Order: sequence, then C-alpha cells, then structure tokens
Amino acid sequence: MNLLIIYTYPNRHSLNGAFLQSVIKGSKQNSLINELKVVDLYKEEFDPVLVFNEHKRRRDMHKDPSLNKYREQLLWADKIVFVYPIWWGRPPAMLLGYIDQLFASNFAYKDKEGLFPEGLLKGKSVVCISTMKGPTHYPFLWLNNAHKTLMKRALFQFVGIRKVKFFEFGFMEKSNGHQTKKLEKIVNYFKKVAY
Repeated sequence: MNLLIIYTYPNRHSLNGAFLQSVIKGSKQNSLINELKVVDLYKEEFDPVLVFNEHKRRRDMHKDPSLNKYREQLLWADKIVFVYPIWWGRPPAMLLGYIDQLFASNFAYKDKEGLFPEGLLKGKSVVCISTMKGPTHYPFLWLNNAHKTLMKRALFQFVGIRKVKFFEFGFMEKSNGHQTKKLEKIVNYFKKVAY
C-alpha cells in the first residue's frame, strides 16, 4: 500500500513533529507499506488562500495546474494520514485551505441528481492524528464531536472515503501528558496497520 502523510504544523521539532516521526518509524517496519511520502504544508509554503476572479474560477479548481502535484499524491495514495493540532476545536487554517482546494468538485466528488454527490476517492482510507492542549474528550463533550463530524462526515464520506480512524490526544502541553506512551501507540499502530 502507498501511504501519504499530510503534516500540518509549523515546526518539525515539536510534539506534532514527534508524532510524524512515529508514523514514519512504524510504517518502515510494516511490510504491507510499499512506499511513503510526506507533504509538509508549512515547509512547502502551501498557499491555503482561495482566490477566485475572472482568471481563476471555482468550477475550474479541479484542474488548477499549481495543484497538480498534490492531486497526483492523493490519487497515488491508498492510505492518507493527517497529522495536525486542534486549534479552536478544528484543524489549522493551513490544513483547511489544503482541503478546500484539493477536495474539489470533479476531482474528489462529482455532483449528481439526488441529495449526495458521487465520491471519486472511493477505496482509500484515512487516519487523523491530532493533538490538543485541553482534555481528550473536550471536542466530544463540549463541542458535540464537531472535529470528527467535520472530518469524517462532512469531508471524507462526502468524497467516498468510508474507512476513517481517529487518534485525538489531549493534555499534550502537560508534563504528565503521557506523550511517550502516546507516541509509542502510533508506532505500534503503523507497524501493523493493513489497508
């Protein structure tokens, strides 16, 4: 299987960077993973800002030449791993800008008659690894599970991706946040993960 990691944090020398390294470490010990690619949105200076004008129309976003590389990566991947913090109850604006531009009509989904579109990214799976300052169950208890609903139902299921796994790690800024144990959990998951 081909594994694509979308890393969204402005510092590689951070806890999020350590989670990225844990994904890589575990994946390198998994014989089912043929190849692994990392997209570091901050390092690549990905521009998350949507621009629509007389030269750049929303309906043509699926063929924007500046996004060709990123579309090819998504098509190549069997499993897509997102590593990011949860800020204000949702992923960073950088990642949301990536999603806005890449998960576009006529690439990630196609409108059809009826309530829901046809998802064009069927057959892929996703793992979301997120960190937060507050308690692990904060998004569920206080925000009505908004983070998972946004990512799983409003995005991935919409584009045809049904298999979605979440790791939401809370208390990550506390000295007793069990960071080492959580990092090891990610290593072990990716050592054994199948498609």
